Amino acid sequence: MQIRFLIYLGILMLVLETINAQEQPAAQEELVTLVPLPEHSKVLFITLAYLEKYHYRKLKLNDSLSAVVFANYIEGLDPSKVFFLKSDLDYFEKYKLQLDDELLAEKLDFGFQIFNLYQTRVLDQYARIPEMLEKGFDYEKQEYYDLDLDEIDWASSAEELNERWRLIVKGRALNLLLAKKEWDEAKKILSDRNARRIKSLYQNKSEDVFQVYLNALTSAYDPHTSYFSPITSDNFQINMSLSLEGIGAVLGQQLDYTQIVSVVPGGPAFKSKRIFEKDKVIAVAQGDDGEFIDVVGWRLDEVVQKIRGPKGTVVRLQTLSKGDLAALPDTIRMIREKIKLEDESAKGEIISYFEDDATYQVGVITLPSFYIDFEERSAGVENYKSTTRDVSILLDSLNEIGMDALVIDLRYNGGGSLDEAIDLTGLFIPSGPVVQVRNTDNSIDVLSDDNPKVMYEGPLAVLENRYSASASEIFAAAIQDYKRGVVFGENSFGKGTVQSLLRLERPVLNYLNRLIAVNQFSKNDDLIDLRDKVKNQEISLGQLKMTLAKFYRASGSSTQRTGVRPDIAFPSYFTSDEVGESSSPSALPWDEIGPSNFSSNYDVSSELLDDLYDEYRKHIAEDKQLMDLVNDINKQRAANEDKSMSLNLSMRQKEAEANESSKKLDEEVVKTELFFAETDRAKISKDPYLKESIRLMAEWVKRPN
Repeated sequence: MQIRFLIYLGILMLVLETINAQEQPAAQEELVTLVPLPEHSKVLFITLAYLEKYHYRKLKLNDSLSAVVFANYIEGLDPSKVFFLKSDLDYFEKYKLQLDDELLAEKLDFGFQIFNLYQTRVLDQYARIPEMLEKGFDYEKQEYYDLDLDEIDWASSAEELNERWRLIVKGRALNLLLAKKEWDEAKKILSDRNARRIKSLYQNKSEDVFQVYLNALTSAYDPHTSYFSPITSDNFQINMSLSLEGIGAVLGQQLDYTQIVSVVPGGPAFKSKRIFEKDKVIAVAQGDDGEFIDVVGWRLDEVVQKIRGPKGTVVRLQTLSKGDLAALPDTIRMIREKIKLEDESAKGEIISYFEDDATYQVGVITLPSFYIDFEERSAGVENYKSTTRDVSILLDSLNEIGMDALVIDLRYNGGGSLDEAIDLTGLFIPSGPVVQVRNTDNSIDVLSDDNPKVMYEGPLAVLENRYSASASEIFAAAIQDYKRGVVFGENSFGKGTVQSLLRLERPVLNYLNRLIAVNQFSKNDDLIDLRDKVKNQEISLGQLKMTLAKFYRASGSSTQRTGVRPDIAFPSYFTSDEVGESSSPSALPWDEIGPSNFSSNYDVSSELLDDLYDEYRKHIAEDKQLMDLVNDINKQRAANEDKSMSLNLSMRQKEAEANESSKKLDEEVVKTELFFAETDRAKISKDPYLKESIRLMAEWVKRPN
């Protein structure tokens, strides 16, 4: 008996049991049963073949990987355990080790049947929300919602699941009340949001199911390998002229929510330092006084139209940090801009620091990304725009002023051009290897700077944070390996892998031609029809992004997972479990290879690091701004330890007031800031990390040569 029939029969029984176990709300229009499209099995075959042959991580699709795919799929559909019942999971469990056999046979029955049941479960719960809102909630009652998803078990009965949903809806309404909404307004917002969610269920297509299920497979290899359906491939990264006119963020769709896919360096979202990848946008308001419009359940293009607008106008967003549905929304005000290449360019300035009748001129170069104008380079333009060219110009300017020390600020720099990371390193070291790349066939390429010219030889620091990734880490690691400079800040992200994007039409077309040739004496009209549609571009098949290689430092250590550890670590709000590559269970592991042949500069000695660290310890014990920062971080971490959320209005109001005050670091001009030029104090008062970097660089300059 085929797995398809067994799954279908079992799910039918589960649905009937649930219907009998609980009183149903008013009847809903029946959902369409979604089934795979003819091309899906062929895309699956090619995806499996490419993963096995070309992916950096060599995995066999067997029972062990089947179990991971199973877990990924269930978690992808119901991460908060609020739709499926324990009896559902017990039934699904029997197929946990069979998915490899089904996928290798180009079958997708499990994925589609489970998704159809999931839709039914979602509709059942959404249909109950209007009645809950009509009844209202008692906000003086001491009730809590458990946020520790790892410890929460699946609901054992429909009644338990319904109670879980009552607390969820109560919590969502409470968040709106805390945002100064009246009850009637909050009820309307939640009712409208729920209606849109129900509507969106009827708009799900087979492509949506296939993408979610196939990504349960691809994400088992590593978090950066993924499949983009044709629609997602077109919309995931919105047309550049559209996405860059507004806030400078690339948006995507994840079920009911609009999600931040990436932040464009130099744009309003980047400058806000409060919008990050995976944040969810839940509401949009126009101007400083416009009313927030809830956009949960909206189509992506509709949300984009709300966010876009004329340059110079104000737009406000409400977001959920890292997509945490239980968190209080964060309100972010931005002024729309037309994002241009020069907006993401390197910026340079001198910040003057005074101490003991001496003036220290510390240069600061802020680098949002490692950019390059590929079109100009391909066209043979001699002075095409690039990171290295811009930084070279800035270095000339800063050296002319009389720069005593230099800080390269790579905070929030998510990477970019590998070539630019190598060339930029070459401005500070003699020629030599910068990074090693190990390919999927285990061959190793050593990528070097071949230009012996050094543009700056003075004291150098790299300032990084948890969002400094990829090319940023290559640069920081090289500066550290060559002992050319000191790395300050937080541990970097830890993304040490290389991806490539593959369109699937050509390989699928080749596969179809082979099948047709092999079966030329059989009836294969369906294959021919599918082949012709792909060939004539009547259908598109999406893209596969796949990890093909891994970065290693010149010293041989990988930047994967561990990132670049700073020589002097500043206080950090983030832990590796919250932000960074190591927060993903499927991230490739750290390892190392042999070192490349290079010689360190030895500008940074162990004695220098010890002296700078001693100064830092003094500052953190005496500087009010640093002390406030440490206290705020400790409070936040203590709050994060509490895995339950109160649903009592007065208690939450007190918590919100306390959190708001703790977020505001004291911005008075404290004693240490009087050592900076008056024109620099406003900047320094808002940036304790940069301030401390400059003070430490002044200590380096003081040291005798």
